[in-house]
Amino acid sequence: MGYQTEFFNSLTHFSASQWSSLNTSATPFLSHTFLSLLENTGCVGDDTGWQPHHMAVFDGDTLIAVVPGYLKYDSYGEYVFDHGWANAYHQHGLAYYPKWVNAVPFTPVTGPRFLLHPDYDAEQLIHYIAQQMKSLLADAVSSAHVLFPFADTATQLAPQGFLRRYSVQFQWYNYHYQSFDDFLQALTSRKRKGIKKARNQLSQQGVTIERKTGQNISREDIAFFIRCYQATYLKRSGHTGYLNEAFFYQLAEKLSDQLLLVVASTAEGPCASSLLLFDGQALYGRYWGALQEINELHFECCYYQGIEFSIENKLQYFNPGTQGEHKLIRGFEPVYCTSSHYLFEPVFHQAVKDFLHRETHAIAGYFKQATDVLPYNDKAKQQLNVFTISSVGDDITTTRTEN
Repeated sequence: MGYQTEFFNSLTHFSASQWSSLNTSATPFLSHTFLSLLENTGCVGDDTGWQPHHMAVFDGDTLIAVVPGYLKYDSYGEYVFDHGWANAYHQHGLAYYPKWVNAVPFTPVTGPRFLLHPDYDAEQLIHYIAQQMKSLLADAVSSAHVLFPFADTATQLAPQGFLRRYSVQFQWYNYHYQSFDDFLQALTSRKRKGIKKARNQLSQQGVTIERKTGQNISREDIAFFIRCYQATYLKRSGHTGYLNEAFFYQLAEKLSDQLLLVVASTAEGPCASSLLLFDGQALYGRYWGALQEINELHFECCYYQGIEFSIENKLQYFNPGTQGEHKLIRGFEPVYCTSSHYLFEPVFHQAVKDFLHRETHAIAGYFKQATDVLPYNDKAKQQLNVFTISSVGDDITTTRTEN
């Protein structure tokens, strides 16, 4: 193969049409628009801890692959937690940062991570990209990480020595429900009554909910959402969030057709808001904030409204965000997420491999426990897509069957 590999510090080196020719995913997060917004509004670059360092592969003058990548100077905004690895490096007098990550910043959503030319063999290209990562990045960073790729990508990276790590998220699946009440009928009586009671309590307190999409989302709506987002981040984390005002305003301007805004109000006016993105298959819960705390309001704005929207628009699934066992009792099923890691210091690479072997067994146990407490009734469970664990070693082998 006579391919050439280059790294670029900005998406401005790629035209939107070039990018789109490689990006076959419908998800908004891999679009040229979304990733460019992060750069153009200063959410990545400079002192953010995320320095764009995108890999591009050429066959002569033809761009045949792009791997969105970043030099990272901390581990914030990744949602694959490796602070322990960084501490171990530090304790042994080695620098863990910078490292290089192939990821969508601040977005723990599984999807394609290598954008490949459709006329080239994907497996061969991934093999080449993995080799280039190891040979071209080794002198500049401690390690290379591929975060939230599709499972088959992680499988193809494994023969190149990349270590696979597992985590668990919770997603809601649409089993051809016709309404929210239809979904509730699939739950056990106790869980169904609990959700109805929680939603009725909000109504009795005078809370109203409005959903907006596309051009119905005004600049004033976004301004209110930003107030909520920043206030909530400030209260919980001591800062106003990874994403700035310019990002949200431009997101609403450039990707309005893929935005869902949920606004909660009381008699005194708007009090909370959530901002979600969607494509033709799925809804993705991303951002939330509130100016006052009202019991159950977070679940209404971030989960139940999303479920209703997904049913009404016949979306296949709803990814509400990372972490949170509380999603289980609200009908969200556990799903595996993966990441792939290559550490250039051999001793640490082996140490992480040993650690991940132990962690993988713990993750499999956690997944099994989560599956056992799903709130669906016996009849509905016969219709669920069910993950069955067939083996656990360094990797977890599962089968997902539809009854």
